Amino acid sequence: MQLLNTRAMRVRLAALLSLSTVALAAPAWADGLIDNVDGVTLDEKGRVERFTGILIDKSGTITRVLGRRDKRPEKLDWRTDMKGRVVIPGMIDAHGHFMELGFKALSLDLSDTTSFEEAKARIAAYAAANPNRPWITGGGWNQERWGLGRFPTAAELDAIVPGKPVWLERVDGHAAWANSAAMKAAGVTAKTAAPTGGRIEKGAGGAPSGVFVDAAMQLVAKAVPPPAPRDRNAAFLEAQKLLLSSGITATADMGTSLDDWLTYRYMGDRNLLRIHIMSYANSVETAVRVGVSGPTPWLYNDRLRMGGIKLYLDGALGSRGAWLKAPYADAPEQTGLPLQNDTQLLNQMSRGAMDGYQLAVHAIGDRANAEVLSAIEELSTSYTGDRRWRIEHAQIVDPADLPGFGRNGVIASMQPVHQTSDRVMAETRLGPQRLGGAYAWKSIAATGARVVFGSDYPVEKPNPFVGWAAGFTRQDGDGQPFGGWRPEEALSREGAWRAFTIDAAYAGFAERKLGRIAEGMRADFVVVDRDPSMVSPTELRQTQVIETWVNGEKVWARGQKEIEVPEGGAAPVRPYIEPGR
Repeated sequence: MQLLNTRAMRVRLAALLSLSTVALAAPAWADGLIDNVDGVTLDEKGRVERFTGILIDKSGTITRVLGRRDKRPEKLDWRTDMKGRVVIPGMIDAHGHFMELGFKALSLDLSDTTSFEEAKARIAAYAAANPNRPWITGGGWNQERWGLGRFPTAAELDAIVPGKPVWLERVDGHAAWANSAAMKAAGVTAKTAAPTGGRIEKGAGGAPSGVFVDAAMQLVAKAVPPPAPRDRNAAFLEAQKLLLSSGITATADMGTSLDDWLTYRYMGDRNLLRIHIMSYANSVETAVRVGVSGPTPWLYNDRLRMGGIKLYLDGALGSRGAWLKAPYADAPEQTGLPLQNDTQLLNQMSRGAMDGYQLAVHAIGDRANAEVLSAIEELSTSYTGDRRWRIEHAQIVDPADLPGFGRNGVIASMQPVHQTSDRVMAETRLGPQRLGGAYAWKSIAATGARVVFGSDYPVEKPNPFVGWAAGFTRQDGDGQPFGGWRPEEALSREGAWRAFTIDAAYAGFAERKLGRIAEGMRADFVVVDRDPSMVSPTELRQTQVIETWVNGEKVWARGQKEIEVPEGGAAPVRPYIEPGR
C-alpha cells in the first residue's frame, strides 16, 4: 500500500510540475485587432464566409469576427493593419512525420532526382562534402521515378562510397538501400533471415542485394548511430520552419517516439514551440510512458498533446509491401507484407482504446484496409463513445468494404498528392480492373465517413495548396491527366479545403480549438497573396504565404529572421514578435 501511495504522489507531483511548466511557458499579451483584411473562411457547414477583422484576447483566442460594417472597439492594446491582404484559416496537415521532415532537410535528399545517374552523382557529392560523418544517411529515392525497373544494389553504392556505411530510405519510408559497409556494420549476411513483415531483396547466390523492405529495415537501421540532442533540436526547428512557411499552423505527427516527445517538451519549455502538434505515439508502450493512464492534456497554450497511437498493418505500393487480397499485377508471386496478424492488431488496438487513446492504423492495400475495418467492427461493441477510429492512407479499398467506413464513423486520413504521384505506379501494381476503390475520396465520404487530408510529409512536400488543388481536380501540377484521374472521386473545392481545416481538426479531437476563423477558436491564420477560394487550380498551387499566425502571434513572415537555439540553453522570448505588438 505504501508503494501505491508513493506512486500516486509521484504522478500527482508530475502533473503539478507539468501545469507549472505550462503556466510559465504561456506568453501573456494584450487584447488586439487584426484589421483591414480580405478574409475568407468556412463556417461549420463548410460554406464560404467573408470577414474584414479579427478580435483576439490575451490568450490568443478569437473573441469576435468582424464584417465591413461592424464597429471596431475604440480602446485596443494593439492593432495590426493588414492593408487589404487576404487572410485564411491556418491549414492543418492531418498526417505527417514531424522529426523526419527536419532530419530529411538536414541530410542527403534524393527526392527530386529523376534518374539513377543523377542520384549517384548527388550521393557522391554529399559524401565528398561530409567526410567526417561516420555514416552517410538520407533518403527520398524512388526507383519508379528513375525508370530503373528494379531496385538499386549495394554494389552500386559501393562504387560511389567505398568503405563507409551508407543507409538511404526510400521515398515512402517502407524500404531502404544499404551498401556493403552498412550491412557489415549491422552483421547482415547471406544467412540473415528476414523478420515477419519484412523482405530482404536477394542477389546472386542468395546474398542480400542491398534493399531491405518494411520490418527488415530494422536489421540495418539498428546499427545507425542515433542523432545527438543538438541534431534533434536542429531538425525540430527546420521542420517547424518548413511547415509554418507553408501555411500549416497545426499538424498530426504520426509516429511520435519517446525521443521525439522529449524534443517537443524541450522546445515547449523554452518557448520555441510555435506550431500545434497533435501527437500519435509510435507504439502502445510509448503512449503509456508519456501519458501513463491516457491522453495528455493540451500543453503550452494548446500547442502540444499526445492523444493517439499510430499502428502499422502493411507497407507501401511502391515497395510492394502493401497487403493485397490478390497478387500484384506486376509481381504475381507477391501479395504484400502484413506486419502483424489479426490477433496482434486487435490486442494493440484494444490496449490503446482501453486507456482512451485514439487509434490510427496505417493501411494501404485492400486486404489491410479490410482487416482494420473488421477489427474496428469488433472493437466498437466493447469500446463505445466517441472513438474516432482512423485509417491512415486507405489508398486501395475493395468497393465491397467501403460501407465499413460509414458504419463505424471511421476517419479516412488520406493524402491527395499520393494520388497524383502514384497513379501510374498504382495502375502497374494493380491493373485496370482493380482500381474501383483506389484513392476513393468521394466514395468514402458518401458513406458518411469523414475524409481528412494531409501530405504524409516528408514523403511528399508539405504544401497544402498543392494538396488542396489535387483534392478537387485529381490532376498533377502539369494538369495531367486531362480531366483528372478517375475524376468521379474528386471532392468539391470547398470539400477539399474543409478536409485540410475543419475535418483535419476534428480528426485530432481539436475541432473546438482549430480549423476555422470563428469566435472561441484559436487565432490561427495565414496571410496569402491571393484568394484561394476564387483562383484557378494552377494559381492555387502557386499560392505564396506571406505571414503565419498561431494563437494570435506572428510566428513566421517571409524574409524575417528564423528562430535560433542560443548557446547555453537559454531561449529568447517570442523571437518573431513585431515591434509594438
